[in-house]
Amino acid sequence: MSVATESNEKILDVKNLKMYFPVTRGVLRRKVAEIKAVDDVSLSLRPGETLGLVGESGCGKTTVGRCILRLYEPTAGEIVFEGEDITRLNARTLRAWRRKMSLVFQDPYSSLDPRMNSGDIVGEPLLIHGLVSKGAAYRKEVEKLFGMAGLDPRMMDRFPHEYSGGQRQRLSIARSLAGDPSLIICDEPISALDVSMQAQILNLLHELRDKKPRLSYIFISHDLPAVQYISHRVAVMYLGRIMEIADSTELYSHTLHPYSIALLSAIPIPDPDFEAERKRIVLEGDVPTPLNPPKGCSFHPRCWRAQARCGEETPELKEVSPSHRVACHFV
Repeated sequence: MSVATESNEKILDVKNLKMYFPVTRGVLRRKVAEIKAVDDVSLSLRPGETLGLVGESGCGKTTVGRCILRLYEPTAGEIVFEGEDITRLNARTLRAWRRKMSLVFQDPYSSLDPRMNSGDIVGEPLLIHGLVSKGAAYRKEVEKLFGMAGLDPRMMDRFPHEYSGGQRQRLSIARSLAGDPSLIICDEPISALDVSMQAQILNLLHELRDKKPRLSYIFISHDLPAVQYISHRVAVMYLGRIMEIADSTELYSHTLHPYSIALLSAIPIPDPDFEAERKRIVLEGDVPTPLNPPKGCSFHPRCWRAQARCGEETPELKEVSPSHRVACHFV
């Protein structure tokens, strides 16, 4: 049993997070509108837990992750990490806290400096945070990180272009472990890899969580089967808001929100007879722009269950069971 299922302790508590990007015009860059990339998102994470964050492209998943890391300055809300509201920290104090959080990027090709050898790429956080000095101890620590990520330490002098795509993502994971973080945000970490490499990276993340029982992940992806495999809980986002959040087993077996139902109906099933009989829900229209989101429920223009109330009132993310919350008026 994981730490996540044994305790109500929270490593991360995000409350009413908003991230609005200004739209400017003219020589004086006058603000004329806002892009509501993240609009009132609240979520929490326990030690040792993996939270999957899913939704269509442009729904705000990556923006949530970057706000948590303070790569973006949130417009509003609180981000309480290990008991500290990091939205209130200045740059100097935040630098020390950043050691406890790290990021695995989507593209292993562009996220690694081609001018640095792989040993220096992995070891750089150790030097930045003053965890070890150059020398034998430094090389020993880098070799340890290579081993944890399933890489041969004898490859430390190679450059990123000498690695395959899967090896580069392992290199990114090794770098993310350098500061011994308690939270790793994985932003589409398998989308640029072939299927066999995807399975290997997912298994590696599983193994690391087993070795470090208090290590938590936020796993951002649109690959629903992968999210189901690795996550304890799953949050479904649409147009900057969370539509549904529940334990992974509960969400996939007892889906309640119409948008979640539509997403899960698109997952291919490796059974031709079952697949032929299964009802697939095809959503009409396009995702509305976050520059001018619909009034009321943001999903109502595409929802087959929508009624007049949906276009007038924004539904609250209400609890329907102890581990399941849904933002829908009619659930």
